[in-house]
Amino acid sequence: MSPTRQENRRSKTRRWAPRGAALAVLGLAATGCASNELTRLGMPEPITEQAERVLSLWQGSWVAAFAVGILVWGLIIWSVIFHRKRSEQLPPQVRYNMPIEALYTILPIVVISVLFYFTARDQAYLLETDEPADVHVEVVAFQWAWQFNYLDDTLDNGGEVQFSEVGTPDPAGTADPSTQPTLVLPEGAVVHFDLRATDVIHSFWIPEFAFKMDVIPGRDNAFQVQLQEGTTGEYVGRCAELCGADHTRMLFNVEVLSQEDYDAWAAEQAALAEQETAELEEAAAQAEAASAGEAAEGTEAAEEEAEATDEGDEAEVEDTEGDTGSADSEENDES
Repeated sequence: MSPTRQENRRSKTRRWAPRGAALAVLGLAATGCASNELTRLGMPEPITEQAERVLSLWQGSWVAAFAVGILVWGLIIWSVIFHRKRSEQLPPQVRYNMPIEALYTILPIVVISVLFYFTARDQAYLLETDEPADVHVEVVAFQWAWQFNYLDDTLDNGGEVQFSEVGTPDPAGTADPSTQPTLVLPEGAVVHFDLRATDVIHSFWIPEFAFKMDVIPGRDNAFQVQLQEGTTGEYVGRCAELCGADHTRMLFNVEVLSQEDYDAWAAEQAALAEQETAELEEAAAQAEAASAGEAAEGTEAAEEEAEATDEGDEAEVEDTEGDTGSADSEENDES
């Protein structure tokens, strides 16, 4: 091949390579704009402000990974295309290249430092619990179900239980939806979660929160989320920690309602809880009264028995005195 023809082919390659790369990037961007699922890169649709932050961090990490990948792939392809073996002549040999060595030493440090900064910043944001919450929920994990206690304040502030949603482990050993509790939340509200376990380590996870936290016996963890508007619907939560043989049964339902529907539901649950409490108190009072009645009857019977015993003793004493008097009379007659 003549040098002129080889130079023309090389010029065409150099001219079309940037155009092809631009078209590929444009196609990827167009596909991303058309599909929100593609731009989320496998993450579920977020329903909280905190989940949006996690999604941004996830997407940013992928952008950094793609940038590094494109740079490396580009250098490899460029070397393959433009530095092919063209003759038996040995290329110039060098011992080192200081600019390139400095680049591949400094660039990874810069990338890692940037990722660390954004990760630390977002982690601090996710663990903030200072904002006053609209709803307080105590999450109790146990083998193999969940209990959601709705409080009037946080546990640290002495919050008391208003009503509860309790799951029941399915005796058949399967994940039965009818035995799973439902966590009901209002859209647009700040929800504070206090996490507590009674047996082993569990992990509270709602995929649409893009966040999970361990539930550890003897250690109370807490976090809170800001639910977004327009997120009403049904979701599924689960335990994300291998907590034993029936780990797969630790599922629960999540239902996000409008504020009006949630207020009506909460009022109904509070009324049911008050009614149940009143019934329990009444049953306890009846049991106490019955116990007191039985105790009174026992006391009465004991008193009657004691009186009968006293009367018997008195009669015995009288008989003894009578016998003694008769004996004295007989002695007097003999004398």
